[in-house]
Amino acid sequence: MSRQHTQPILVSADDTSSQVLTELVYGPSPESVSEAWIQDLVHTHPGCLPIAEVDPVFADPVAICRELNTPAGPIDNFLVTPSGLPVLVECKLWRNPEGRREVVGQILDYAKELALWSSSDLQREVARRVDGDGNQILRLLKDAGHEIDEVAFNDALTLNLRRGRFLLLIVGDGIREGTEAIAGYLQRHLGLHFSMGLIEMPVFIMPDNSRLVTPRVLARTTIINRNVVSLPDGMAIEDEDSAETTEDRQASELSTERQQFWAAFLSDLRLDDPEQPIPKPSKQGYLAFMLPAPSGSSWITVWREIASGEVGLTLGWSKGYVGEEAGQALVRDWDSFRHQLNGEAKITEIRGRETITERFAAGDLSQTENREAAFAWLRDRLNDWVNVIRPEVRSLVAELRTQSD
Repeated sequence: MSRQHTQPILVSADDTSSQVLTELVYGPSPESVSEAWIQDLVHTHPGCLPIAEVDPVFADPVAICRELNTPAGPIDNFLVTPSGLPVLVECKLWRNPEGRREVVGQILDYAKELALWSSSDLQREVARRVDGDGNQILRLLKDAGHEIDEVAFNDALTLNLRRGRFLLLIVGDGIREGTEAIAGYLQRHLGLHFSMGLIEMPVFIMPDNSRLVTPRVLARTTIINRNVVSLPDGMAIEDEDSAETTEDRQASELSTERQQFWAAFLSDLRLDDPEQPIPKPSKQGYLAFMLPAPSGSSWITVWREIASGEVGLTLGWSKGYVGEEAGQALVRDWDSFRHQLNGEAKITEIRGRETITERFAAGDLSQTENREAAFAWLRDRLNDWVNVIRPEVRSLVAELRTQSD
């Protein structure tokens, strides 16, 4: 059903008169609202975007630049939060269903391109749009009053780019019919990496010719980055969200213990490959070491299972992405490179699909000796897995891209 909105009414201070405000139409004429005007509004007043209603994690971003160039085309507005989460805004007129699908496809293309960038790539392109020397993203964040740790911010930004953890906002005029259908289209084509908001931006003319803007969220599809973590049969891990949100004391203690466990593991981790991203200590029962596939669609899961006293590694990927094709190719070609891993990895069926996994029975992980043995085994095996599987994935992804061109 079409969404219905009434025009605002301006009532005088003494309640003796009222005036129904006239909504401006979107279009190219001077008395209309243009896409360029909306872009300027978003850049100058990013607070006009009702982001907290779409995904609170992205609230209060800082406007970085307009027309950020990507291989897929320029992004109308680019913003970023102090925690390193990117926000992409596309300002468009919504004239017909085909146009809506094109705009959704366009902003998805931008996101897919950014998922191939690092923070250095982003800084380079921003510098081309913003005057000044040095890291303009950090400068703009600091100018907005934020205290920023440069190293931590750049690490977080690079990780969010590689995982495709973005907020995508499409801002336009009368987005009325078909809004839910657009959200469904997004869900089918996007995967589990982004949050999305469709925002209508009605503009009304005031008696003094100033403009009243009344943004409203028409649809939101929050698709938090939940990788499908491959674990051996019969094993389970608790979800991070429940650990972070529950008020139960035992769950909170378990969450803290997990983080301490992985912090200890990472503290002495040394990998031969200097380009392998290292995750932060997790509050979950596993860590994900991302592999070079678009949109963070392939990774090595390093896991533990308290009940059995086992630790291990499993190759994981996102369904429907290039990472899945690369993973399936590795499983098919397993015999050609299995000897390079030097361990006891094997093909195992996990939740209906075959993948590569390896496990080690360390014993009671609360015991220092067992825990240190588990750490030593995981560090050694992870290094071999990264040395062998990472270049294989990179090569397969390049080959798959060539085939699709």
